[in-house]
Amino acid sequence: MSAFIQQLPALIGVVIGALGSYLAVVRGDQARFRREQAARWEERRLTVYADYARALKKSVTLTYRIAAHFGNDPHPHPLAPEEAAQLLAEAADARDPSGEALLLLGSREVVEKARQWVVVVMEMERFLREERREPGAWQALLDRQRAGREAYYAAVREDLELPPGHSARWGLPVPQP
Repeated sequence: MSAFIQQLPALIGVVIGALGSYLAVVRGDQARFRREQAARWEERRLTVYADYARALKKSVTLTYRIAAHFGNDPHPHPLAPEEAAQLLAEAADARDPSGEALLLLGSREVVEKARQWVVVVMEMERFLREERREPGAWQALLDRQRAGREAYYAAVREDLELPPGHSARWGLPVPQP
């Protein structure tokens, strides 16, 4: 029995070492799992944010083209409201699923900025349904829409901890006579 008692401290040391190794591996795996899970959710949020922006931008581009038909916008490819009606309906329908995904995965700040942006886009669509020919009022809506888009992208960058990006406000070259 004395041999067993002499070996007991070594045996206890082996058990403690094995238990410590096991706990270290388990904690390391848990930490890695949390990091990987966070990265997956971040990728999903980025996809949702980009999909929403793309869907909304499609509506914005259509409004530019319709506004050009009424003489409110210098877009080079005017589109008559009759031709645009189906395209606008499809663009609005495409916004709904991406908007729901945004509500599900987006941060409160991003969702609020998205709401502000889409409200201006809806005002632009209403302006065109009324067939208004007021380039000054249209320009004011454009400025608000661009500010809304810029605020949305800034909120997305902050939420995803991305570096500041470009404002997307660049001047077009002046046509030469």
